[in-house]
Amino acid sequence: MARYTGPAWKVSRRLKFSTLENGKEFAIGKNGKERRAYAPGQHGQRRGKLTEYGLQLQEKQKVRNVYGMNEKQFHNTFVKASKMKGKTGDNFLIMLETRLDNLVYRLGMAATRRQARQLVNHGHITVDGKKVNIPSFFVKPGQVIGLKEQSRGLKVVLESVEATVARKEYVSFDKDKLEGTLVRLPERGEFLEDIQENLIVEFYNR
Repeated sequence: MARYTGPAWKVSRRLKFSTLENGKEFAIGKNGKERRAYAPGQHGQRRGKLTEYGLQLQEKQKVRNVYGMNEKQFHNTFVKASKMKGKTGDNFLIMLETRLDNLVYRLGMAATRRQARQLVNHGHITVDGKKVNIPSFFVKPGQVIGLKEQSRGLKVVLESVEATVARKEYVSFDKDKLEGTLVRLPERGEFLEDIQENLIVEFYNR
């Protein structure tokens, strides 16, 4: 299945979950009206109660769309996580959280994960001083994420950095150098608190 490139808000409404993690999909619109919280389409308000399988699938789709991954990538990451020591669900989400594109977003160098992925794909991002253009690159604690010298004046990056008021505790950012570090692996309770990863584990272990 190809990666979804359409409007993120439609996905969020269908899943009843903010895949952008800011809740703007369900906030008050410019016209003063609350945006529709139900699924898009003619029958969006008439969807019945989900089955156990439906709940598992929905939880998987929430996380897959948060990180903007296609199904093959997502499943392959789950397989790797299932072979690690510890809880598969925790390992899986921590692996997703330490992807390069996600950390570029977490550091505030991009306004969205989609924009972060574009920065990586176009060769603007470095890890420990070396260009890395693979969004799925897994960053290790202590590694430094920065910008190529020629990319340090990018307007989208500078605007995003200025607009970022808070960052996760497992990353640090030097605004003057425009570079950040994964200080440590994130703990499960520090991100996507509303996600029930056990449902995703159940989905793939059916």
